[in-house]
This record gives sequence, C-alpha cells and structure tokens, in this order.
Amino acid sequence: MSRGRHSEGSAGGPPRDGSLTLTAASVSYGRQAPALLDVSLTVPHGAQVAVVGPNGAGKSTLFKALVGLLPLRSGRISIHGRPPNDQEDPIAYVPQREEVDWRFPVSVRDVVAMGRYGRVRPLRRLRAADHAAVDEALAGLDLAPLADRPIAELSGGQQQRVFLARALAQEPHVLLLDEPFTGVDAAVRESVLSVLEDLRAREVTALVSTHDLRLASERFELVALLNRRLVAYGAPADVFRPDNVQAAFGGGAIMLDGMLVVDQCCEGRRRWTG
Repeated sequence: MSRGRHSEGSAGGPPRDGSLTLTAASVSYGRQAPALLDVSLTVPHGAQVAVVGPNGAGKSTLFKALVGLLPLRSGRISIHGRPPNDQEDPIAYVPQREEVDWRFPVSVRDVVAMGRYGRVRPLRRLRAADHAAVDEALAGLDLAPLADRPIAELSGGQQQRVFLARALAQEPHVLLLDEPFTGVDAAVRESVLSVLEDLRAREVTALVSTHDLRLASERFELVALLNRRLVAYGAPADVFRPDNVQAAFGGGAIMLDGMLVVDQCCEGRRRWTG
C-alpha cells in the first residue's frame, strides 16, 4: 500500500483521528487504468488542504469520489468513521467552471437555493430558515444585487462566486473546491480566500485543488501532492521538496535560482512557481 510521505504530529502532519479519511482508495473510469490508485490520507477536522498535481493527476477524480459521483473500485472513505452518505452535515462540491452548462435558464438566487434542497424533505417548499441561509450566502459573496439575474449573463468570476455561494448555503461540514482560482481575476481570488478564512474560523474542513504552488504553500496548512498516487502529504515545507515535486511533475519541475518552477502545457503554456 502506498501512503505517500506523510509527516505526523509536531512536524505539521494531521493526527490520526481526523474528520475525513481515505483508506487505500482507488477509482477507475470504466475499464481504464485507475485514475486514482491506493490513496490513503487523513484530514483533521477543520483543516484546509491544497490538493496539487499535474493535469490528469486525479484531483477532480478525488473530489468526485468524495461526493459519490464516482464509485470506489476499492478502499474506503469515511467522515468521523462513518460513510459520507451517512452524515447529517453535507459535503459541498464546487466543480470546475467548464463542467457546468451555463446556458441553463436559471437565476442566481435559484442556483444558490439549490444548496438547500438536500435539507428539505421531498415535495416540501423551502422554509424561512432556508431562505435566510440563501440570503446570507448571497450577501457574503456580494451577490445580492445580482440575485435575479440569469446565471448565463454573469462574468466567469461572478459565476464562480455563485457556485461558491450555493455551496455555502448548504452549511457544509466539508467543502471541496475544484480549481476555484483558474480563470478568475485577483478580486475573485481574494474573495475565495476570504471565504476560506471565514470557514477556517468556523472549523469547516476544506479541500481545494490548485496549480498554484506558491498559493498552496503560503495559504494552506496541509498539502496533498498527487499523481494518481499520493506522492506526499503534510505541511507545505515537507511536501514541496524537490524530490517530491519531481516525482509528481516529472521533467516539468526544475530548480531555478533557488526557486521551484513547474512548467506544464495545458490550454497554452502556463508556469507556476512556488
């Protein structure tokens, strides 16, 4: 079993009694080779983890497995020792923007209200508490003035904030954000980071996938470095060692003037430094 390099306790790694646990988890798409192979890690209650790796490393696959969109081929996922679908508090998932059909004729408020449907019995209307949660989520991300606008009319950054508001309206126990910083401006980026700071204070567990190694190192307490397998997991200083990054990114990782540089090809040439 491959558990990656994982520092425990005082070295910055998570304790063993954390809230979210994957045990030898593997996921495949049909009969293809596993997209995620034998991944084991434990995320403490309220921790924030940056999930980092090259394109095709299994970051989105991991999130989809956590919310049940993809079944495990083997292994186990648990929250506080119980299956995710046996939890009173939900897992909220914000997918990548390109996975959403933004042409769907629905308003901003309607999208955010979808976050409450899991808390309402079938065929029941939203209650006053549900509407209050929607209003709070809209206000918290400065979306109240746009509440009645069709989602298709918004900018990419505004759409990202709408889906984040929908996730917050769920009042989640665990929040999964898949590439929330890709294709957005600095203002949206800071808005997302501000929400994460607020969730940290409320002890909401968060996993955020990103290509930005510097951001992962500076703004997250833990990093999971993936390339189908878990290469390393723990404090950023322990994870972002040259040997770990080389193992994850291969020839795309070099040291330049003492700085780690990762260069990949996806939708044009991009460079991330850490």
